[in-house]
Amino acid sequence: MTDFNKRFDEYVSLINGAADKYVAEEAFEGRESSGLSEMLKAMAYSLKNGGKRIRPMLTLEFCRLCGGDYCKALPFALGAEMIHTYSLIHDDLPCMDDDDMRRGKPSSHKVFGEANALLAGDALLTLAFETVLSAEGVSFEAKAKAGLELAKAAGCSGMIAGQVMDLANEGKAAPLEDIKETDRLKTGEMIRVSCVMGCIAAGADKEKIKVAEIYSENIGLAFQIVDDILDVTSDAETLGKPIGSDSENEKSTYVSLLGLEKSAEYAEKLTESAKEALNIFGGEGEFLARLADMLASRKN
Repeated sequence: MTDFNKRFDEYVSLINGAADKYVAEEAFEGRESSGLSEMLKAMAYSLKNGGKRIRPMLTLEFCRLCGGDYCKALPFALGAEMIHTYSLIHDDLPCMDDDDMRRGKPSSHKVFGEANALLAGDALLTLAFETVLSAEGVSFEAKAKAGLELAKAAGCSGMIAGQVMDLANEGKAAPLEDIKETDRLKTGEMIRVSCVMGCIAAGADKEKIKVAEIYSENIGLAFQIVDDILDVTSDAETLGKPIGSDSENEKSTYVSLLGLEKSAEYAEKLTESAKEALNIFGGEGEFLARLADMLASRKN
């Protein structure tokens, strides 16, 4: 097993263990209720339903790369993953993308009903900030900075703005620049803040935070381009969710605007730019470089 695989597996194990911990009833000792118990089932169903764990992994690795103790950054990492998970629950709802499957399993609203799925998403969103602000082993200043960055990235000028733009793009021929701005907000902002929170946990300087932002901007856009490619070239079993949804919703995508070949070339160019940004870290940036390559060549 390579060093990359060992670290990747270690991070996934840490993240999954923390996910179990934060949605366990034991974490809410003194606040027990039947409503809490029922809601935790719905929250755990989606938070513990696999996934690549890329966002929290980026938090841990940027913390390590900037000289911090990545175990102390776990609450920041889980905060990002909770918000990502809530966004997927809401995306799948009939009023949004109306998808019945997520990661090879029925979507939250198919298991718990639309109302409880909506509430599970809301609960994960608020628990994300409780988790970040309750982090131990990092300064109050770091927790405040991380919480503020997370709020801006997830809110009405970040991910939510991108989701609004994404819905507005349905049924019309949106230009490439509109698609890029939509994806920068909807997908890219949560990837950006995941990297930045790792730097904050480690007390990194502005130069390293800027590198994290450049890296995240490039892999975030490449990630969405690959998503568009897979929506055309893959199958539902491999992806764990329906394919062809962009075409059904008449959305402009990189594939519809650039074609498959040029979209793949664009994703490759962005990946190379992300890797170049890591030069400041020398050989220590190898894990993030390998991760960028892995995301660009993924099959699901």
